[in-house]
Amino acid sequence: MDNKELEIPVEHSTAFGQLVTGPPGAGKSTYCHGLHQFLTAIGRPVHIINLDPAVPNPPYPCSINITELITLESVMDEYNLGPNGAMLYCIEFLEANFDWLVERLDEILAEEGGNGYVVFDTPGQAELWTNHDSLKIVIEKLVKMDYRLAAVHLSDAHYITDASKFISVVLLALRAMLQMEMPHLNVLSKIDLISTYGELPFDLSYYTEVQDLSYLLGNLDSDPRTAKYRKLNKALVELVEGFSLVGFQTLAVEDKESMLNIVRLVDKMTGYIFIPSGDLEGTNTINTQALFGSAMSSAKLTGRAGGDVRDVQERWMDNKEAWDEWEKEEWKREAEIRAQLSSGIPEGMNGGESAEGTGI
Repeated sequence: MDNKELEIPVEHSTAFGQLVTGPPGAGKSTYCHGLHQFLTAIGRPVHIINLDPAVPNPPYPCSINITELITLESVMDEYNLGPNGAMLYCIEFLEANFDWLVERLDEILAEEGGNGYVVFDTPGQAELWTNHDSLKIVIEKLVKMDYRLAAVHLSDAHYITDASKFISVVLLALRAMLQMEMPHLNVLSKIDLISTYGELPFDLSYYTEVQDLSYLLGNLDSDPRTAKYRKLNKALVELVEGFSLVGFQTLAVEDKESMLNIVRLVDKMTGYIFIPSGDLEGTNTINTQALFGSAMSSAKLTGRAGGDVRDVQERWMDNKEAWDEWEKEEWKREAEIRAQLSSGIPEGMNGGESAEGTGI
């Protein structure tokens, strides 16, 4: 790749953020929507950038939409291309019009003093982040502009229930890591639904840590669909283990502990936790929520499943019903507290108590 391809503007904004990748149905848009809600709730300004030209109206607040530049439908109509070819054309068009993206980023990041937090939601077409270079070039240019990004690669947790599908997911994640060449976090999404797929042959940690995959060969050899590919299966397992790069975190978008774990890990990968005080010109305000998340990385914040896979297994697989009941009680208690605070009654005091009776 020559220097001309990576030519960047002299003056530009910078930001921290995420590049969200994954196959169709992995939950990328749902994650982006949940992430927007979560970061907004903890006081971190965030901008979601939709890079999928097939989605003019994404389900989240969108600061920049590639459909402002080009749409999949228009390319298919004009050049008589199928959806796959048109998608590649759109991302190549974005690469050729990189200045447009920079200008739009500068506009939205101006409110944060030139810095901010951005999340790029990408299409589900695997070629874009496994062997096609346009998206990679766009990200490399942003990195050259001091955008500190990490890839968050989502895979549906359902695939761990089938040995052949799990190996495919691991291979896809490995290929994405090698192609994008950036800090990378692999995530098993929709982990809250895993109990509906039946019992797993191994503990959840076996899949998140991608332990000795040779144990899966027995399952593959006993399956008529994959038994005839015995040598190929063995070679694929050896390939994955030879790189020894892939591991997974888990994600349940509606669970705040799960989201906090992902955000904390990405903040460490990008260096967001080390943002200096806002007293300095051109920097963000002090990042107390990220520092807190980092300091508490080995602790249970509320007793629920966060980053420890054993807690995740207990929460979503072994004792899901009991935890669901506990969570409902917590929500009920929080609702009562909010109602008391909104009515001006201090927490712990019911409507019939007086300040004198409580010792206030």
